[in-house]
Amino acid sequence: MTFHHDDFDSFLRRHVDDEGRVDYVRAADDRADLDRYLATLAARSPDSHPEQFPDEDHVLAYWINAYNASAISLVLREAPIGSVRDVRPLGPLSFLLPKGAGFFFLRRVVLGGVSTTLYGLENVVVRKRFDEPRIHFALNCASAGCPRLPAFAFRGETLDAQLTRETDRFLAEARNVRVDREARTIWLSSIFDWFRKDFEGWMERHHPDAEASLVGYVRKVGGEPLSAALDGCEDCRVRFVEYDWALNAAPADAMASAR
Repeated sequence: MTFHHDDFDSFLRRHVDDEGRVDYVRAADDRADLDRYLATLAARSPDSHPEQFPDEDHVLAYWINAYNASAISLVLREAPIGSVRDVRPLGPLSFLLPKGAGFFFLRRVVLGGVSTTLYGLENVVVRKRFDEPRIHFALNCASAGCPRLPAFAFRGETLDAQLTRETDRFLAEARNVRVDREARTIWLSSIFDWFRKDFEGWMERHHPDAEASLVGYVRKVGGEPLSAALDGCEDCRVRFVEYDWALNAAPADAMASAR
């Protein structure tokens, strides 16, 4: 039996809009399929039940969905919040920890019988095991600065096409990539800064004859329009857009009108 993501897919299609925003208010009262999915994640993973994952695409799809579903679950658990950074650590010394520590480092989720955190899932599992920087356009930490959450689950059978779609969507948005020739500046999402080694390392391993830089990666995977925009900007400086940590919540009236 192959692991399936139907429950998560159903939840996303009901509660995520075209902008990748989640209707957390309605989801709080309509989450039976999400809860079933979380229970399935808690019981089985590629590590605990490898026979249910026929290839690496199925494995990676599991971990991406597990991250996104867990982030949504944590937001619902901590509601009401306006940002994941509002989830504060507990204890007398909690004020010494950085904002976001409560959400990413201290709130725990169970996957395949193993307790972990969102930080551990992203950095110890996904980034460490997979040579695939496109994950950074698929993982969603419930913040407005994240890649837009798709209204469907990732699946092993179609993972490459889905990752390509999300990469194209991410790079096409001016909030993530913007070329200002007049100011001689290339603006990139902070995601490129935080995970620079993933993008540049991938270029070194897979395209050794190309420029192993963030701009080189964007040019390689961004397609002709973006490549053309970068032409003539070889000497432009690279700067990073300040990350938007506001919750990726959909206005309730917007979701109601979409139905």
